[in-house]
Amino acid sequence: MVDEDEVYWRHKKASEELAWSHNSAHVGTQLARCFANAMVGPRSWIGGIFSRSGNRRYGSGKFIDFSLSPLQQEQRLQQLQERLHVPFDETRADHQEALRDLWFAAFPNVTLKGLISEQWKDMGWQGPNPSTDFRGCGFISLENLLFFARNYPASFHRLLFKKGGKRATWEYPFAVAGINVSFMLIQMLDLYSAKPRCLPGINFVRLLGDDEEAFDVLYCIAFAMMDAQWLAMRASYMEFNEVLRVTRTQLERELSLEDVNRIQDLPAYNLLFY
Repeated sequence: MVDEDEVYWRHKKASEELAWSHNSAHVGTQLARCFANAMVGPRSWIGGIFSRSGNRRYGSGKFIDFSLSPLQQEQRLQQLQERLHVPFDETRADHQEALRDLWFAAFPNVTLKGLISEQWKDMGWQGPNPSTDFRGCGFISLENLLFFARNYPASFHRLLFKKGGKRATWEYPFAVAGINVSFMLIQMLDLYSAKPRCLPGINFVRLLGDDEEAFDVLYCIAFAMMDAQWLAMRASYMEFNEVLRVTRTQLERELSLEDVNRIQDLPAYNLLFY
């Protein structure tokens, strides 16, 4: 039986063929410390959820001959890096519209009272004004959340509403966690450098050459992986940074695998349909 996200994704391909902690600065310091201690270990985790033979791949699964030249891949990387430097601006109409779109993607049957409203806390923002949470990562973190909601709606809502698994009394706030995931990926892939120097970052640029949405898809994978780790570790509020560290380590492993030729080849891609 084909799940909702699979149908949605296939239809899209056919037709077109959120900072954990009480302040962003403290979060950045904590995450940097976690990142420095990340180590690569064995592939397998969480009881074999990521069986390579069970991956949902598109196409023949054979080696992909990337069509972009090195120069074109570099240009695509530069386009992604330009997105990193766009701050969220609550006075810009397009940024306001993106924020409204995120709300309606999350709560389609609930009328939003305003861009500053206590309602935003229901999505996991720290206060009534989400714009204050974007200061640590910029507009791209909102774009990532919106991409997740539009392209994998069933998985997005499963994480938003904490469906499945035995949940902690003090759960992570969805939107703020999403911003942390964006920040973690940017650091892990070394995207602030002219050219990534770490192996996961180098391999990611190759994947970006195959799919210009590779970063956004990787974000969805990372968020779903973080939630799976959260459940596997039976984590609670104060353990979020450790969960994020373990998630980063696993992503680094998967991006270092030799047989990953497309972003959909990552073992954790299966989690978006789990």
